[in-house]
Amino acid sequence: MRFSLVVAIALGSLVACGPSASTGATDYRAFTQHYAFRISSDPTPPHARERTVYKVVVRDKNTSEPIEGGEGIIYANTKDGSGKSWDTFVAGPAPGTYYANLNFIVANDWGIALKFRKDSSEALETVDTWYQTVLPERPATH
Repeated sequence: MRFSLVVAIALGSLVACGPSASTGATDYRAFTQHYAFRISSDPTPPHARERTVYKVVVRDKNTSEPIEGGEGIIYANTKDGSGKSWDTFVAGPAPGTYYANLNFIVANDWGIALKFRKDSSEALETVDTWYQTVLPERPATH
């Protein structure tokens, strides 16, 4: 369990320190029993009090086919419990692609997770928590 936590923190650090998510280099990959996820955020790393858009690409774990018409939620909590954020998935234009927004209210280390199912007849499957460092709020520009 300790090894899993170290790996999760290390992966979160990679996401936080890497180049822009648009390069694909900082995508977080996760798996559940039936699904494979590729998760990216814009901006990367996120800043407090700024909308962060999460792009979640979902594929069938065995066939690699995109999952259309699914239902999902992404949620985040600070390690110390001082903040929470969540949003439901909205389907994007590309097959198997969904978007959600998180607004991190404080600079802190945030644990992020998601739940997803192909349709309402299926059980929700949970992606294990990964950690993201959220940077301080950017100075206002006038």
